[in-house]
Amino acid sequence: MDNNTVAIDTVVDIHYSLKLDDGKLVESSAGGEPLTYLHGHGALVPGLEEQTTGKTVGDRFSVSVPAEEGYGMPDAEAIQQVPRTAFPDDVELEVGLAMQASTEDGDSMLLRVVELGDENVTVDFNHPLAGETLHFEIEILAVRVATQEEIKNCHAHDDDCGHDHG
Repeated sequence: MDNNTVAIDTVVDIHYSLKLDDGKLVESSAGGEPLTYLHGHGALVPGLEEQTTGKTVGDRFSVSVPAEEGYGMPDAEAIQQVPRTAFPDDVELEVGLAMQASTEDGDSMLLRVVELGDENVTVDFNHPLAGETLHFEIEILAVRVATQEEIKNCHAHDDDCGHDHG
């Protein structure tokens, strides 16, 4: 492997755009900072990571990732009733509201409010893009071998990482 080829344990800088089947732009790094990630450690959806392996600096390509290799298919069990009292008093609940919630383990997960009842709120814990085919436009900007610390911590660092790995 040369230093310009995307492979496991390389740090990769990309510009990208993500669209859905209807052509709706979901997100893009154009006009902003590129996305920097540690390849082979789950930073990208599996289908995109797989299609990026072996690409080199300067490559521009399109990738369509089916839902099963992206954010998965919607799971009916991820739609649940939660007591209104579980939400902070200062949150104005409305259908469509997306917010981060903490699990009992202290992990963070995204939820969307789908229905409001008198006592309970119906929330959807599925990823907002579950069930969607993802259409990416990718440009590989830079590739370098990851440091041992980056590999150990499973993500790329820059000078102002801000994480405590002590």
